[in-house]
Amino acid sequence: MALDQSALLELLGELKLTDVTDRIRIATETLYQELIDAEATAVIGANPFERSAARTTQRNGSRPRTLSTTAGDLELRIPELRQGSFFPSLLERRRRVDQALFAVVMEAYLHGVSTRKVDDLVKALGADTGISKSEVSRICTDLDAEVAAFRDRDLAAMPYPYVFLDATYCKARVNHRVVSQAIVVAVGVAADGRREVLGFDVGDTENEAFWTSFLRSLKARGLGGVKLVISDAHTGLKKAISTVLQGAAWQRCRVHFMRNVLSIVPKASSEMVASIIRTIFAQPDKEHVQAQFDEVVRMLERSHPKVAGMLSDARDDLLAFTGFPQKHWRQIWSTNPLERVNKEIKRRTDVVGVFPNPAALLRLAGAVLVEQHDEWEAGDRRYFSEHSMRQLEAHKPTQVEEVVIPEIAAA
Repeated sequence: MALDQSALLELLGELKLTDVTDRIRIATETLYQELIDAEATAVIGANPFERSAARTTQRNGSRPRTLSTTAGDLELRIPELRQGSFFPSLLERRRRVDQALFAVVMEAYLHGVSTRKVDDLVKALGADTGISKSEVSRICTDLDAEVAAFRDRDLAAMPYPYVFLDATYCKARVNHRVVSQAIVVAVGVAADGRREVLGFDVGDTENEAFWTSFLRSLKARGLGGVKLVISDAHTGLKKAISTVLQGAAWQRCRVHFMRNVLSIVPKASSEMVASIIRTIFAQPDKEHVQAQFDEVVRMLERSHPKVAGMLSDARDDLLAFTGFPQKHWRQIWSTNPLERVNKEIKRRTDVVGVFPNPAALLRLAGAVLVEQHDEWEAGDRRYFSEHSMRQLEAHKPTQVEEVVIPEIAAA
């Protein structure tokens, strides 16, 4: 329904009497209402009070609807029908904010802005009534489709020689109780040297069944070509890796191992013990690493026999990296590549505090991981060069110039 000449003049007169800051809101409100009425006329087949053979039903009043936009709150009227129902395509059911504010709210949510601050932001953009916590939640459920599509994408196009696995914990309500939930993440390095987020999930705990199910889901999506898996020594995870990713070597994260060691060492000796163990990883090639490992074990047997025993038991797992190109060592002997990702997840989720359910936690964590994946994909820098990845295919450790190994005095 188009505005006639008299209606336009009436609107112009109204705008002249209105404060300049409110003119855009009034003009926008008028435009929205005209579009809604025009669509209703098309559905009914006739204008109000018009006799027409095409008419299918009659108007039966209207119901109010407030739509928050960047122009301000628009007070609209939705025509009701005697038979059937009508809802304008310009609006969305159960949503009282327009697409511009929708984008703002979702972006703020993903960047860890609290619900209260989102409400303040919406008001600052012109929506006087603000936005409720439940409305923010409803808006962000639209992320579910994007996150689900990413989680289910095919992984068969390229092999992933390196796979990093780790978990972090957040709080969510489950059966009316606040419980800790594990967010598990898998990051892979593809054959072309680029990093990708392979998958993620939320579960009650890091037990074997959960990890096994998670890894099987990756395999079902086409994950293949795995040569080395890097993770901590969680018992359930180790068993799941050996069950699902058979044929792949396992690298025990040296950082997690060091934490385990220092937990049994007196604080006064911790720096000395850590320094001695770090010399193992400062060697130029596999032979020197093996020799230094033996030397460190001998030294610690005298001063810290328990630490020496832990090293001996974990030898093969800690030194798995030596079977791969030397240029890759620093980036595959720990799960450090996942640390920044986990910190970003925690930064965003800490703002929320306690999630209403695990699905909400998965939604936000998943959105953060999709964002991280896109950042890696768009970046020019690869995690490993294509040249070094070709060396990996040959399984030949890169030899480098021998360096002098400093002598370590026994404690």
